[in-house]
Amino acid sequence: MPPFAFCRSRASPRQPVAGLLVGSLLALVLACFCGLAISAGAQTSPAPVVLDDRVPSVDVWPQVQIWADADKDAGIERILRDPPVFETPATAARTLGLRDDAVWLRIPFSVSNNSSGLWVLDINYPVINRIDVFVVSGGQVVSRDLIGNLVPPSERKVRARTLSLGLTLTPSTDYVMYLRVQNTGAMILPITLSKAPEFLQKALAEQMLQGVLLGLGLCLLVYSLGQWMMLGEPLFLKYAILISGSILFCLLQFGVGRQFLWPGNAWIELHMGGLSALIAATGSFLFIEQVLAGPDMGPRLSRLMKIGAGLTTFSALIYALDLITVAKVTLIVSTLGLAPSLLGLPGALKRARRGDPVGHSFLLAWVVYGLTTWILIEVIKGQMAASFWTLHSFQFGATLDMLIFMRVLGLQTRAYKVAAQAATRERDNLHSMAHTDPLTGLPNRRILDFAVAAAIAARRPDELVAVYMLDLDGFKQVNDQFGHDTGDALLIEVAHRLQASLRSSDVVSRLGGDEFLVLSSGLKSEAQVRELGEKMVKVIEEPIQTAGHTCHIGLTVGYGMAPIDGMDTHTLLKKADAAMYAGKQAGKGRVGILDTNMAIPVVRSTG
Repeated sequence: MPPFAFCRSRASPRQPVAGLLVGSLLALVLACFCGLAISAGAQTSPAPVVLDDRVPSVDVWPQVQIWADADKDAGIERILRDPPVFETPATAARTLGLRDDAVWLRIPFSVSNNSSGLWVLDINYPVINRIDVFVVSGGQVVSRDLIGNLVPPSERKVRARTLSLGLTLTPSTDYVMYLRVQNTGAMILPITLSKAPEFLQKALAEQMLQGVLLGLGLCLLVYSLGQWMMLGEPLFLKYAILISGSILFCLLQFGVGRQFLWPGNAWIELHMGGLSALIAATGSFLFIEQVLAGPDMGPRLSRLMKIGAGLTTFSALIYALDLITVAKVTLIVSTLGLAPSLLGLPGALKRARRGDPVGHSFLLAWVVYGLTTWILIEVIKGQMAASFWTLHSFQFGATLDMLIFMRVLGLQTRAYKVAAQAATRERDNLHSMAHTDPLTGLPNRRILDFAVAAAIAARRPDELVAVYMLDLDGFKQVNDQFGHDTGDALLIEVAHRLQASLRSSDVVSRLGGDEFLVLSSGLKSEAQVRELGEKMVKVIEEPIQTAGHTCHIGLTVGYGMAPIDGMDTHTLLKKADAAMYAGKQAGKGRVGILDTNMAIPVVRSTG
């Protein structure tokens, strides 16, 4: 799903975020409301924060008072010379919502005599553009610094993931800290004053969390791209586009990209939020359309999905070229961001009603997605407190989204596999029907033609290839006397006897009716050819017990040999058929050969 990328936009954000870990939802909502309740009790005239080394970290929001500089031209000298009226924020804790003006924060604090005076100011929201920091004591500015995501790395005193600054203070001294905040998006300000070890411990824990979550996302991205390149299945590429938007947004939102990947690149800091949202929206259109394509999503909805993907792709291109503003990108994503879910919802519901896990997966993702969207919107609007859970709600949700959609990808891939296996079985069945005798399971004439041609081509100069034509004697009488079921059972038994009596390399096939063909290769002499024919005659003349009846039948065999009688299938079969017919004329139950238009009985196998 498209990430909520408009904490940097002036417009009221509506773009949904990805889902959240289901087990954490209740805890997350509870934590959000607890934070909101705490903010409601903020003091109107706050007492100064007391910095004591025995309390290694202090949340200073209860002491924050604000003044809005609508003209954005007030400096610290004016603030000190003609102090404006600072008021307690009316918003939820640690967030001022979306604002166009510059906001001054006033934070009174004192350093106890139990402190070394070395503290770290940390604002754990890395995408604030610019914050001017002034520390005042006795009406005089004792230090001034600049932090923000657009500040070049060379000008940062603390090169951390968050907006941080080291302070050297004097014990037993009162101070007032003024922060001038200006941002193109939401002013979310989780401000703490911490001792260096505490700051480093929290920074390390956050880096570990980011390493796990971003690492998982990158692994899924690399895997999907690898599968796409190896298998050529476009669904893997669409999944990769979908999750890449979420990954890019997290790299921006949590400062990891600024810290490691694009330090000092103001263009990326200003554009990545909008681009990541458009990329993820494009992936959502494409991924959902392909998964739900078919009867659950008609051609009209499918076409709308593809048009939506084209619009978001085009918007990303012109935004990257600075041809449209952030406000317009906000409007585009706010309009199109929900479209993939809304267009795919009917198809997902249909699948869920049928018990299809793909439908259930989509519905779960979208429910959690909607909840975490609401949480982040409330924080950005200043209606819900900024806390660990609310600030990470998108990332937790995006991670769950990636896993849910990976499951959808797996289910869809399995469906493709099952469909391919069914198609293969159908193809094999059709192939078998086209090349196999349905009664006996023997190859039919088509297969034998190929086998004869192959055997002739592979024949050694000193070897013979024999093609035998076999016709049962007395089969019609059995069929007439005992019925077609007995006749069919008799034909099956004949097929089994022939296969059992011949070599594994010999091919037995059925022409139809009571006629069979046999191919035998690698024979050394015509005597061996005749012996094999006699063996078949003897095997069949043994009484056959089938369907409760004892049947006595015989077999007449004729054969043709390559290269003596010819070197092609048609000639050999013609010779074998003529020899078999001559054998029938000579008295049946024989192995016949054709010599100067006469059938020469070699052996009589029936009395």
